[in-house]
Amino acid sequence: MSVLFSPIKLGALEIKNRFVHAATHEAMARETGEVTEELIKRYTYLARGGVGLIITGYVYIHPLGRARKFQTGIHNDEMIPGLKKMTSAVHNEGGRIALELSHAGRQTMKDIIGHAPLAPSRTKRDPIYFVKPKEMTEEDIQGVIKAFGDAAGRAIEAGTDVIHLHASGGYLINEFLSPFFNHRKDKWGGSDENRFRFLKQVIENVKSKVPGGVPIIVKMNVNDYTPNEGITPLRADKYAEWLVESGVDGVEISEGTMAYSFMNGWLGEVPIKELLKGFPIWMKPMAWMKLNKMAKKCAFREAWLLEPARRMKSILRGVPLILEGGLRRIEQMEMIVKNGDAQFIAMSRPFIREPYLVKHIKEGKVGAASCVSCNKCIGAVVNDLPVRCYNKDRN
Repeated sequence: MSVLFSPIKLGALEIKNRFVHAATHEAMARETGEVTEELIKRYTYLARGGVGLIITGYVYIHPLGRARKFQTGIHNDEMIPGLKKMTSAVHNEGGRIALELSHAGRQTMKDIIGHAPLAPSRTKRDPIYFVKPKEMTEEDIQGVIKAFGDAAGRAIEAGTDVIHLHASGGYLINEFLSPFFNHRKDKWGGSDENRFRFLKQVIENVKSKVPGGVPIIVKMNVNDYTPNEGITPLRADKYAEWLVESGVDGVEISEGTMAYSFMNGWLGEVPIKELLKGFPIWMKPMAWMKLNKMAKKCAFREAWLLEPARRMKSILRGVPLILEGGLRRIEQMEMIVKNGDAQFIAMSRPFIREPYLVKHIKEGKVGAASCVSCNKCIGAVVNDLPVRCYNKDRN
């Protein structure tokens, strides 16, 4: 049997194989954040298809933390029944599920949340959201830390197997960790130790609200790719050491921020036509130029996060590492796990195209995922269309 189908412990929880569905924005929830039947069906198919651990798309922990129109919410108790139906559907198919808890920070808009976006610092407007955020007060910070803990408690009540904290992508936790976004001079900024304090206290508060056997995973950038220095590989290594000391049960690595370098997380074709639909008319000419420039830098590369994973594995001291980023060939996935470069193989776009991919791998029907990284699925969800494979040539 392939090593990819050997069970492994994540904390005290056994996962039946090494395949992880990486968090993927679905654009399938109601505008008020409730789970829909469409969302439940998506995760049912993935569990039925044999994915060992399904990490959901972004689930916002506070009304001001919503990033997009049709995201799932966990900001109040009214969300629990729908989430419970979703987790139960996964469990009925023999799967495990992690709810991804997140707060948008500055990466949202006033017409989405009805308020100026919150951020560690009031820095200049970015080229995507084009907003100037409100600098968070001490009260704001403590409120969000509490909201993460409260959301984790609701996640447990809703039946999640794992808590997944979204500390990448340029969202709020990432913003606190990054000197590009965080210019504070108080205890929340000014040094790496202070910038890490917010995530550390989020982890502590989440731990206080969940049973001891529930694993906690943190998804963190290894490179922000912001115009000036943010999270770099060396800074990420330092943060990884502190995550181990904080007692997390798994670390997932990623790259890029939505506001400045979003295609670094989805190397491949840049779907310019689809992406331009989301920009107001006055921004389209500038956006077209930027997207064309981006296309030259974001060509697909296999396993583009493998080197950071190899460097980080000794730092993690046995804490499982979840690797994503251009993993397509089964032979390469097997070598990564056999060599101990990562304990889990995570994919997003391949599972959009092939929800039964793991089942087909186990049956020996495929040697690689068929996704060609055209990124039309990304172009769709950023325009609030439900996630699916939009590549008509390949369907």
